[in-house]
Amino acid sequence: MSGETLLYALILLTGALVAYSIFLAATSPLRQVPGPFLARFTRLWYFRNVCKGQTHWDNIHLHRKYAPPGSFYAPVVRLRPNMYSISRPESVVYGIGSKMTKTALYDAFKHPASEPGLLSHRNQRKYAETRRKVQSMYSMSSLLRYERYVDVTEGIFEQRLLEMAKSGEFPRFCLGRSELKIREIGNITYSETFGFLDEGKDIDHALEAMHAQIEYGALVGIFPWLHPLLYSILEKIPGSGAAGRTFLIKFARRHIAEREKQRAANDAKGPKPEPAEGVPKDFLDLALDAEQDPEKSMTKHDVFITGLSNILAGADTTAVSLTSIFWHLTTYPQTMQRLRAELDQAIAEGKMTARHVTFKESQNLPYLQACIKEGLRMAAATGIPLWREVPKGSGGIEMLGHFFPEGSEIGLNSWVAHYDEDIWGPDAAQFKPERWIESDADKLKMMDSHFMPFGLGSRTCIGRHISMLEMCKVVPMIVSQFDFDLVNKSGKYETTDMFLVQPKDFRVVVRAPSSP
Repeated sequence: MSGETLLYALILLTGALVAYSIFLAATSPLRQVPGPFLARFTRLWYFRNVCKGQTHWDNIHLHRKYAPPGSFYAPVVRLRPNMYSISRPESVVYGIGSKMTKTALYDAFKHPASEPGLLSHRNQRKYAETRRKVQSMYSMSSLLRYERYVDVTEGIFEQRLLEMAKSGEFPRFCLGRSELKIREIGNITYSETFGFLDEGKDIDHALEAMHAQIEYGALVGIFPWLHPLLYSILEKIPGSGAAGRTFLIKFARRHIAEREKQRAANDAKGPKPEPAEGVPKDFLDLALDAEQDPEKSMTKHDVFITGLSNILAGADTTAVSLTSIFWHLTTYPQTMQRLRAELDQAIAEGKMTARHVTFKESQNLPYLQACIKEGLRMAAATGIPLWREVPKGSGGIEMLGHFFPEGSEIGLNSWVAHYDEDIWGPDAAQFKPERWIESDADKLKMMDSHFMPFGLGSRTCIGRHISMLEMCKVVPMIVSQFDFDLVNKSGKYETTDMFLVQPKDFRVVVRAPSSP
């Protein structure tokens, strides 16, 4: 084929694709749904939007821009062909009995050749089966046994903050710190701390790998059919998202293999000694025990997914949430003072252990709980819609005044839900923990139905109790002992959104409250 013939063929193919896109847009039953003009015809508008790293704010802006008179939000806006952002948590999309599945975007959050994990499972039945196998490990009653692991990490973090308070050091990290959270989740999962806080650096580039693989999933997930090809190329390039995921896969497999070898050696020595009092089994031991129990139906893949998922999903998300809580407490000093007063009073009355609150004690501190919930509302960890697909064979669904055909992708962004003034009031953009204490029962019920920092319905984050355990302990420990001066005094919580919403610049000077 000559060069000229090839050029004409490419022009003809491009013209055909453009014509087909225009035809689909013109004949779609959803052609009246508002949105950016280019989003009607191509995924490139949405890809560029995600690349900018401000999808969380842009999503809010679009719902405001196209809102009908008298409403704060437009109920539905278009983000790309056949993809629609909604403003409310519709039960047909996220309800417990919803038949809608995750979209192909989530395929990019797993290795192309591997079975999906809890995050990336698209088959509802298989997801439910997998979740049932591990559900008991993540229940709140089970996780309270792991409080000891959080205490160990908390003590090391406290020591690091004391050192900084004495030196006046500008921390190179934000107060939420992925290093803190991966150390805690590593301790709970593997009984190992990995040394992130001890050495003050990214051991084996694990943190870099976590961030890169999340960014990879957010971008490649827009064009999921490219995932197998891109992954095979990029995993050979150090620092890429594919290489980051491959690193973490090997990281988990290595620790699991080491534990299996250790358990086999212990079994060869004869009867096992009784475990030390107060020392619980970690997640990995529980998973390996379940694998050996025929009634649990736990497979080697399930064990691997448990070890990997805790690191992938448990560290960054909690760090993002803690960062939001601390930034807002630091920026709203009157709120910090009220929280500190509650903690001081609880200590004085013997209702709270000095410096290190137990999870049980934290549940009796209403203003602490309100501050945590409000911090989660103000900056949810995920900043793109939680995409679901209208399943084939369903015939489509009627919702919000529109008919969505089979294959339509529908999602609600946590940030959209959390900044809706029709739900939260005209002060929705303000950090106001009091709203969780002073609202009446009906208002609280409405707020809770739109509060989704851990997702919604049957796909609610299985690790949410781990996150709450950590936050309920770390926040009072820090607030009761330290003050902070923001380095960046712009007064704006600047973030970048690449699936997870990360702070851009939250550096502080740490000092003791009594310091001048």
